Amino acid sequence: MDKKLCIASMAVAGVMLVVFLLDLILGFPFGGSGPFVWIDIIGMICSVVLLYMAFHAWREVR
Repeated sequence: MDKKLCIASMAVAGVMLVVFLLDLILGFPFGGSGPFVWIDIIGMICSVVLLYMAFHAWREVR
């Protein structure tokens, strides 16, 4: 159960990172321009932090 939760958290963090990166580069899916660039940057930072925490929790559970 714990391993599956960690893997699911890593998957969610990866999807969030890809979505925010696509929005920052291509303007898709949210049309990121103007002040929304900061939201993309903060979202990517949060995604990386979540990925880091989930990975280290997964390593402890193994």
